[in-house]
Amino acid sequence: MNVFILSISKIFKGAVKAFQTFPAAIANALAFAIVTMVRIQLDWPQQEAYNFLLNCLHWAFALGAVFSLTVITLAQSRYNTARAFLAANLLGAAAAAVTFLMLYLFSGTTPGLSEFRYLVVSNLAAARVSMAILVSLIAFIYLAGYPKDKSDFARSFFMTQKALFIALIYGLVIEGGTSGVAGAIEALLYQGMSEKVYMYLATFSGFLAFTIFAGYFPDFRRGNTDEQRELAQKQPRFIEILFEYIMIPLALALTVVLLLWAGKTVLSGMGTSFMMLSGIATAYTAGGIWLHIMVTRYESGLAKFYRRVYPIAALVILAFEAWALLIELQKAGLKMASYSFSVFWVIALVSAVLLIVFKAKAHPAIAALTCALAVFSVLPVVGYQALPVSSQVNRLETLLVSQGMLQDGQLLPAASVPEPAVRESITDAVGYLANARDAKLPAWFDQHLGDNRTFKARLGFEPAWPQPEEILRNNSGIVTILFLSSEAIDIGDYRWAVDMQLNIDNYKGQSSVTFAGDKGLYRLDWAIEMQTGIPTLKIDLDDRLILEQNFKTYIDRVVSAYPPGNGQPTQAPFKDMSLQIETPEVTVLLIFSNVEIRLDPGRDNISYWLNPGALYLKEKP
Repeated sequence: MNVFILSISKIFKGAVKAFQTFPAAIANALAFAIVTMVRIQLDWPQQEAYNFLLNCLHWAFALGAVFSLTVITLAQSRYNTARAFLAANLLGAAAAAVTFLMLYLFSGTTPGLSEFRYLVVSNLAAARVSMAILVSLIAFIYLAGYPKDKSDFARSFFMTQKALFIALIYGLVIEGGTSGVAGAIEALLYQGMSEKVYMYLATFSGFLAFTIFAGYFPDFRRGNTDEQRELAQKQPRFIEILFEYIMIPLALALTVVLLLWAGKTVLSGMGTSFMMLSGIATAYTAGGIWLHIMVTRYESGLAKFYRRVYPIAALVILAFEAWALLIELQKAGLKMASYSFSVFWVIALVSAVLLIVFKAKAHPAIAALTCALAVFSVLPVVGYQALPVSSQVNRLETLLVSQGMLQDGQLLPAASVPEPAVRESITDAVGYLANARDAKLPAWFDQHLGDNRTFKARLGFEPAWPQPEEILRNNSGIVTILFLSSEAIDIGDYRWAVDMQLNIDNYKGQSSVTFAGDKGLYRLDWAIEMQTGIPTLKIDLDDRLILEQNFKTYIDRVVSAYPPGNGQPTQAPFKDMSLQIETPEVTVLLIFSNVEIRLDPGRDNISYWLNPGALYLKEKP
């Protein structure tokens, strides 16, 4: 018990010491917490006008906190003078100030969505600050692994993760405890307590967690020997068991699976979707390098075997992943997913070579490579936003020119409908560019081409989307997808129109609309049975149920007229996408915008999705 209490006491003493060791970092974290509390205090209608300002402050203080940790560690571990310490803290404060000014003056953008009335921080600016935070954190880990006779990158890397994990545990415990006390006060003493109290407590707990994180690190001052360093860098026995007897076998098993996939690919071709492959490859790359660093100092046979095998196996797997990447580039050009995959592929390839040649000494070089590519990915022209857009513009230009649809910088409708593959490629490229926020697009590209009506008017044919092979395999002959055709509808003498679609709660499958009619107060409830997707419409008049309609009969009518087929979307006329319901009190006309019926023979299951568009209602005399 004494050891346990002593450990807790050291943690909190370290948190207090963090105010002296990393004053600029703690000041930035405190400012971050204060901005968060301001946001909590202001409700959204009040906060909306200041949202851009508050976002700029949040990003600036987040970067300032991590950057301050790095520069203070640099000053203390390499110089250990009062002047260097002061300069590092001032530099941390200046980094937050400069970041704020750069964001506030140059990062504002107005999204093309009507609900946004004010500036927001552009995605590219946010990504650049995120990369700066990442680079600062990696630099901190490298600097904390000094001097070399007491530490290295691997031990510093583990120490940072250990500090973060401990801080998270204490932060969550503090938040849970304080929230529990607040809940007891609300339940027993003051039931009118605002929910914002819990948000304030969570913010305060997060700030304390950061101080615990910063305070966990040993004294980095040059020439000082801190016994805390050895303890902070040491891996507990249960961690060693976790890595050696669980993580390493799992990593080796995944390596075997990927090698077997490589062999299968040689024999039968590429049969895995790029998105799935990129996700698996990214996890394998990042996880494999991380585990290699974690077990660097292990002397067991299994750990040594993993350190030898992983880099070699990674090179083999990377060759086949490059094949998959080339196929994707040939099919769809460079996009965000393939760009990110390319970055990870380069990191994995160079890291594998470095690990084979230099072994543990390669870790700082891998960290430096990661920092360099992180910066590269947010640069102009070659960054994640600019390069894929340029690729898709070139791809689209080539397709349009081949169809005679782009001449002298002018976009022309197609003289004849192109082949399905060409239409799908044009639709794919147009969709990517239309959704590329803050991208520099050519003058001939209409910003509204993402809208189906504009697409057809400007290009002369309907958009066409390729259906993923997995969906075709799983759903061939068992799907009905209907869309309401574009046509004028005579609504007669219906008095009220209710837009049910805009009120759907997609998480709960429920919608409720209330309005006053001539006969009283009407309440319309739309509820979806989540297991099957079959909805029920209820209408109350002055709290009296006057209609309860289940749509099983309507579904049977749809299935009879449109038997489940190949899953291709079908435009259906108004008569098939509407349902009239009569009661003694009202007449209701319900129009569906789309209907989907999906059969899954493997699970012996049928699911439905009926998306209501408008509901028209008239009262009977």
